[in-house]
Amino acid sequence: MAGKSVSAGLTENAMGRQVPEVVNGKKQVPYGGVHGHRPGGRKAAPPIPTAADYPAHGDKRVKSLADALGACGIQDGMTLSTHHHFRNGDLVANMLFDVCARLGKRELMWFPSASFPCHEPIIAHMEHGVVHHIEGSMNGPLGDYCTDGKMRGLGVLRSHGGRWQAIQDGEVHIDIAVIAAPCADPFGNANGVHGPAGCGSLNFALADSLYADRVIVVTDHLVPFPAIPWQIQGSNVDFVVCVDRIGDPSKIVSGTTEITKSPDRLLIAERVARFVRDAGIMRSGFSFQAGAGGTSLAFAVYLREMMKRAGVKA
Repeated sequence: MAGKSVSAGLTENAMGRQVPEVVNGKKQVPYGGVHGHRPGGRKAAPPIPTAADYPAHGDKRVKSLADALGACGIQDGMTLSTHHHFRNGDLVANMLFDVCARLGKRELMWFPSASFPCHEPIIAHMEHGVVHHIEGSMNGPLGDYCTDGKMRGLGVLRSHGGRWQAIQDGEVHIDIAVIAAPCADPFGNANGVHGPAGCGSLNFALADSLYADRVIVVTDHLVPFPAIPWQIQGSNVDFVVCVDRIGDPSKIVSGTTEITKSPDRLLIAERVARFVRDAGIMRSGFSFQAGAGGTSLAFAVYLREMMKRAGVKA
């Protein structure tokens, strides 16, 4: 029975597994099986933006990330979020916690949509007490650090949809969101399409921009208002910081974004694509998500060729 107490600090979920009752100081709801848990309450309430907080003409630029964090009222123990559209080419997360260290901040929780080997320097910040723990996918040295039990808090992994759910339902409250934007205007409208560090969509940072108490956009490509198209709306942004470089797009394709070369996995990908075609799912106007992963990406390549031959557009 879900919720049955089995030992101090642990409870048994519907799968018969012992899981913590409290994680990083927050009470948890154990998995109760299909339809075993019905969420209640209301979504988290984001702060109401007001133009009175901004200088004349809506120019939200400040001189540095340190100035922006100070204006956001950064304090010990806060939750800071970043996104991973640059994957192993991200430069902003390390920059963020280097600044936090210089400001003397401690016990921060890092809430990335994912982290990568390029973020190894943050291990030093955990060792020195700047970062208490990470709740987000940890890859490479950070994953090893957590697996070895060296992180003081408990690592929490969520799907991308689960992360959005945790934010909107108030399970994780973001004090300050820091968004690396390849293109932004002085008001804070931003996208990932234009600029030398163009990475595509900024979907992983969207929930952060909507629900965080404070939002900082960091860009290396400032354009006149309005930045079109905008995915991050300037009305949800508090400060804009211009830096020399926010990321290396050449390192976006790394790890799980490399197409598999395994014959077995290529065969699986091809057969899945054939199934989608032969089952009638592949028809004009349909939508699909392949996601990261070498096999998934190979599937998309096979499906693309089948769609081209059939004249189908998704």
